[in-house]
Amino acid sequence: MAQAAGLRGAALRTLLLLLLFLLLPQPLQTRAPRPSNTYRHHLMRRGPPTRLASLLSSLVPAPTTQESPKPAGGPKLPRCGVPDLPDELSARNRQKRFVLSGGRWEKTDLTYRILRFPWQLVREQVRQTVAEALQVWSQVTPLTFTEVFEGHADIMIDFTRYWHGDNLPFDGPGGILAHAFFPKTHREGDVHFDYDETWTIGDNQGTDLLQVAAHEFGHVLGLQHTTAAKALMSPFYTFRYPLSLSPDDQRGIQHLYGRPWSAPTPSAPTPGPQAGVDTNEIAPPLEPEAPPDACEVSFDAVSTIRGELFFFKGAFVWRLRGGQLQPGYPALASRHWQGLPSPVDAAFEDAQGRIWFFQGAQYWMYDGEKPVLGPAPLSELGLVGSPVHAALVWGLEKNKIYFFRGGDYWRFHPSTSRVDSPVPRRATDWRGVPSEIDAAFQDADGYAYFLRGRLYWKFDPVKVKTLEGFPRLVGPDFFGCAEPANTFH
Repeated sequence: MAQAAGLRGAALRTLLLLLLFLLLPQPLQTRAPRPSNTYRHHLMRRGPPTRLASLLSSLVPAPTTQESPKPAGGPKLPRCGVPDLPDELSARNRQKRFVLSGGRWEKTDLTYRILRFPWQLVREQVRQTVAEALQVWSQVTPLTFTEVFEGHADIMIDFTRYWHGDNLPFDGPGGILAHAFFPKTHREGDVHFDYDETWTIGDNQGTDLLQVAAHEFGHVLGLQHTTAAKALMSPFYTFRYPLSLSPDDQRGIQHLYGRPWSAPTPSAPTPGPQAGVDTNEIAPPLEPEAPPDACEVSFDAVSTIRGELFFFKGAFVWRLRGGQLQPGYPALASRHWQGLPSPVDAAFEDAQGRIWFFQGAQYWMYDGEKPVLGPAPLSELGLVGSPVHAALVWGLEKNKIYFFRGGDYWRFHPSTSRVDSPVPRRATDWRGVPSEIDAAFQDADGYAYFLRGRLYWKFDPVKVKTLEGFPRLVGPDFFGCAEPANTFH
C-alpha cells in the first residue's frame, strides 16, 4: 500500500511539472528565411567586426557582446567582407553620410593588375568589367587607372578561396563576396574576390562582378561602408542596373580627391552644414581657375615622361597616352609634382628617369613625383642670363640633351650636370626650325617636334631637317580640335 502511495505521488509530481512547463511562455523558434525569389537580396544582421577592423584607423574597439549564432543550414546572405562601423559608433553617426577609412592615396595616377580570374568568365570580359568599375570613380575625380601585366601594381586584384594569406578567409558560395584593404594599411590596394561565387556580368543569375568590383574599389580608394540608401558603398549586395554612384558616394570620393578638373564649376554655392546637425557633408573645395582651352593656347613646355606626352600651360598639364587625352585632364601640374612652380619654361626626362623642370633662373628635379632637388640656380649647370625656353631629349638612348634660348642652343650632359660650353651654338643648325621656339620633344620613332605659338614643326633625324608640309597647328593634330576654315598650307 505504501508502494502504491509512492507511485501515486510520483505520478502527481510528474503531472504538476508537465502543467508548469505548458503554462510557462516558450521561446520563439528561429526560422531560416526563405531565399528571395527576386533579384534583390535582403540585408543580413550585422555580426562582430572581423580582424580587418584592426587595420582601420577610424574604428573604435569592437564590442565584446556577440549575436547568437544563426541556425545551421540557414542561407548566407551576400555582403562585402570589410567590417562595418561598430554599433555604438553607428548610433552616433546616424545623421552622417559617407564614411572615410582614414587613408587616401597621395597620387592620382594608379596602376592595377589582375593576378587570377574566375573560371566562369572570359579573361577579356573580366578585364573590361574591372576597367568599367574603376571608371565609375575616375569619372568624378582626377584619378586615372592603368592596367599592368607584370610586377607590383598599386591595386592587386585576385580571385581566391577560403584561407588565402590575409587572415580573412572566404566562406564558399554566398556570404562574403569580396574584401579590400584601405590606403595606409599594410596591405593597401589588395582586392580579393571569392573564387567560389557564381560570377556573372549584367544579370542576376549569379553575383554581378561589375557591382561588387566597383564597391571594393571604393574601399581601396579610402571609403568605408555607408548607411545611405541605394549607395554603392552599402555593405550589402543588391543587383541594380545601370551601375552609378549615389550622391553620397560621389560626395565621399570627391572629399578625398576633389573633382575632375574638366568638370564645370557649380553655378551656385553649396550651403554649409546647419548648426546643431551632426553631419560630415561638407561644401566642396573651391575650384581653381578654369584651365585654358588646348585649341586656343600656345603651350609653355612639352615633354615625353614615362612614355606619355605632357603639355604644360600655366598651372595646368594635359596628359596624352597613345595619342589620346587621358580622363581627368587638364589637371593642376602640382598634383603630380608637389612644389612645382607655375608656369614652367621647359621640361625633360633624362635616361635615369629623373624629370627636370625650368622656370626663370632656377631648375627643379623630381624622381617620378618625388622632389629631389630645387629650386637651384641655372648657374650650377653652366648657364647664365635669361631662362631656358625649351629642352629637347635627342637620340633613342636619351643621351643627348639640348637647351634652347632665343636663337641659341647648348648641349647638356646630365651625368655632369653641365653644358659642354657656356658659349652657345646657333639654332640655324636645325634646318627649317624657327629661330625662337617655346617647346620641344622627341617621339618614340626618333622624330623631334618644335613648337612656337600654336604651330609645330616635325624634324627628320635622318635628313636632319624639317619635313615638308610643316608647320601645322598643334590643336587639331594633338587634341582633335576643329581645323579653322582658313587653315594655312
